[in-house]
Amino acid sequence: MPKVPEVITPRRKTRKVKLGSLYVGGDAPITVQSMTTTPTTDINATLQQIAELTAAGCDIVRVAVPSRDDAEALPIIAKKSPIPVIADIHFQPNYVFQAIDAGCAGVRVNPGNIRKFDDRVGEIAKAASDAGVALRIGVNAGSLEPSLLQKYGRPTAEALVESAVWEASLFEEHGFHDFGISVKHNDPVVMVNAYRMLSERGDWPLHLGVTEAGPAFQGTIKSAVAFGSLLGDGIGDTIRVSLSAPPVEEVKVGLAILRSLNLRERKLEIVSCPSCGRAQVDVYTLANSVEEGLKHLTVPIRVAVMGCIVNGPGEAREADLGVASGNGKGQIFIKGEVIKTVPESEIVPTLIAEAERIAAEMPPGSEGSPEIIA
Repeated sequence: MPKVPEVITPRRKTRKVKLGSLYVGGDAPITVQSMTTTPTTDINATLQQIAELTAAGCDIVRVAVPSRDDAEALPIIAKKSPIPVIADIHFQPNYVFQAIDAGCAGVRVNPGNIRKFDDRVGEIAKAASDAGVALRIGVNAGSLEPSLLQKYGRPTAEALVESAVWEASLFEEHGFHDFGISVKHNDPVVMVNAYRMLSERGDWPLHLGVTEAGPAFQGTIKSAVAFGSLLGDGIGDTIRVSLSAPPVEEVKVGLAILRSLNLRERKLEIVSCPSCGRAQVDVYTLANSVEEGLKHLTVPIRVAVMGCIVNGPGEAREADLGVASGNGKGQIFIKGEVIKTVPESEIVPTLIAEAERIAAEMPPGSEGSPEIIA
């Protein structure tokens, strides 16, 4: 029997929502989203970026629709995109209907900045239901309803949740249930508290995000901390890492977070020591060289790169392949067994050759993927 990956906490049970060719929520795998940065009106550039995101492992893509011209570009983008497209709507409710008619898999609506949004919920629900389009109620700290800002004084976790639950109830009153919710904030602590509160109020699929997380390093840390806390509690059905960086970087970080928590099957994993006074080899260069040489592998493989004999043999024993280095040579391990000792200059090419041999013997298609609708 295949081994079931160990997780911190089982997933919270949520309703399952169809989004184009896949599902979000329920027992479907947690998906990774990103958002294009090209003008949506530039159809070719947008489709090119979507192709790059898809190649990086992105499951769902969102495109901005700030103008009528953007809305008019949606039919071609939705038709040609290899992954489900979500139209991101603000201010103009009419664009919601255009996105639905365009064949988008989903529409993100922001109740805080769509004028008279609540008056149009019935129309939106009917149009989405008739077309089989999912929605996301996307509540943001930066665009909360004025009445809630007045009530709470600032965009607290309670304010975000109250906004989301109110809007959810309006759609449910119209018999529409094919939607998820996000309650994003730039502060990971507020964001985590909001999602924990929201998870206790209903079974909606939850889209996790720290909004305006910042440049790559800062945003990665914020997202990893927040997502790790929530996903570790079993909360979250789809994620978007928001970085001031190319969208492909968002996907890489999102996948890395999921793999670190065993919520996606891992690919190449380098286990390397931080180095210390015991090290008799340049561990930093060695680990980076091995990672670079194996980045093309598409199957899950763990490689241990250790700089001395204290932890080296033990780590190598837990890895598919490893090396314990010292005294100008390296002991090469496979599944904990020493297969050869090579000079230091041959460690990297030997590890690469052995890793490629192991990978070639592994069955194809071993990495998990979002549930696809046949």
